[in-house]
Amino acid sequence: MKNSVRKELLIQVESLMNQYCDGCFLHQQLKKEGGRRLAHRFCISQCTVGEKLQRYGEKLT
Repeated sequence: MKNSVRKELLIQVESLMNQYCDGCFLHQQLKKEGGRRLAHRFCISQCTVGEKLQRYGEKLT
């Protein structure tokens, strides 16, 4: 993978996380109710933004 493509993917990931994940109310609430592990599991398996992030991750590897 070319460095420019990789850099562009990383910029997109960072932008997506800054826009949606930073300060996410749902993540904070789940963390309070069920702990960090539950909140992380939700983000990975059920959140649409988490699914997009996983697709970007697959492209990076």
